[in-house]
Amino acid sequence: MRLAAAVRSRELSPVEIADHYLERIERLNAQVGAYVTVTADLARAQAKAAERRVLEADDPAELPPLLGVPVPVKDLNMVNGVPVTLGSEVYRDLTGFADDNVVVLLRSAGSVLTGKTSTPEFGLPCYTENAVAPPARTPWDLSRSAGGSSGGAAAAVAAGLAPVAHGSDGGGSIRIPSSVCGLFGIKPTRGRVSQGPVVPDLFGLSTGGPIARTVRDAALLLDVMAGPKPGDLYTAPPLAPGETFLRHADRAPGRLRIGRSATPAVPGAEVHPDCLAAYEEATALLVELGHEVVDMPPVFGPEIVPHFELLWGVMATLTPVDPAREHLLQPLTRWLRERGEATTAPQLIRAHAALQGALRAAFPVMEEFDAILHPTLAQPPAPIGHFHDQEPPENFRRQTLFTPFAAAYNISGQPAVNVPLHWTRDGLPIGVMLAGRLGGEGTLISLSAQLEEARPWIDRKPDIWDA
Repeated sequence: MRLAAAVRSRELSPVEIADHYLERIERLNAQVGAYVTVTADLARAQAKAAERRVLEADDPAELPPLLGVPVPVKDLNMVNGVPVTLGSEVYRDLTGFADDNVVVLLRSAGSVLTGKTSTPEFGLPCYTENAVAPPARTPWDLSRSAGGSSGGAAAAVAAGLAPVAHGSDGGGSIRIPSSVCGLFGIKPTRGRVSQGPVVPDLFGLSTGGPIARTVRDAALLLDVMAGPKPGDLYTAPPLAPGETFLRHADRAPGRLRIGRSATPAVPGAEVHPDCLAAYEEATALLVELGHEVVDMPPVFGPEIVPHFELLWGVMATLTPVDPAREHLLQPLTRWLRERGEATTAPQLIRAHAALQGALRAAFPVMEEFDAILHPTLAQPPAPIGHFHDQEPPENFRRQTLFTPFAAAYNISGQPAVNVPLHWTRDGLPIGVMLAGRLGGEGTLISLSAQLEEARPWIDRKPDIWDA
């Protein structure tokens, strides 16, 4: 990351960097809805401490990897002493009483907390519109949603209000906003990033991960965020001794065998021509780079959809809500919680078992490939209110049609990335998704870096970038 290197070389001051981003946040956040909480005083204090460490260091190479680099944290995660709303009016007055494990790692890496990024209520929808903050908007078209549930994080990076951001992904929540905001995002392998100490990882669907403008930046942030902790139910295959994800970004992937499919598992989902164009262009580029790309049969069918939806409803009940405050919940959240609370234990067990059975049938096919290519989304970025202004059943139906590819890799636990290779004629970003083998983030990072070198996207910036 160039910012981190500039701090270590004393080319840039952490205080100057913090002031730059805080000034942009103050000026532009109201337009993009990226931050729900801005921690300006804390950021400046951390930046001053980072500056002292740089000036006192005998060997700059031994300084923490993100010293002086602003990294906002998604508002589903706790930071001790900082407000945490979980995107909900119910928790508007809550202050974090502990650091989540990933926040501990970000602190240890020397990062500066500029604030908490907006998320939909309890992180449940694929868009970021809630009762505690303005909608998160993609800076490529401010009439459209930044996606979700890491919509605030993606809006911050895409609008130049943060160099990188922490996100999380339980059904596409890093890849969706990365696609609609023109960014690179990584959903790591299940167990790579700890969910603790407060949030349980019962089904292994959700994981933290990085959102960034470049592959190298995301790889470095993943190196910082990765690491199991006691009590985690899942652990990812470890990297080889001395290996890092950042090194994978500087390494050619070799010739890979890549499967591809644009057939959605969700009944009735149709892939928009712009999303198919992005998929076909990515295929052509992969072939041009020397990879073998073959059509693969769909390995997940419509039979898995109701099982995932059942789990999603149950997960909506995990956040405690005082019955006296339930009326403050969003209609979609209440609807999902009602479905979850009506689910019996045998129904939950059967759904979980059915998903495991589907995975056991799918993995022998998927393991034939080094990576698998899909459209990230079935539709271009959606207008604000496209989902949120509907009654809950229609809201949920529209969400499933919008993102019919992403959740399969939350079910399987495989790593998956959004690669921002395509923009429409109207200037809207359309991403493609690459999924890998369990523990295969390194291959995805190497391949994505190769794609980035061949078709650089870093120079593409929304107009708000220069505002």
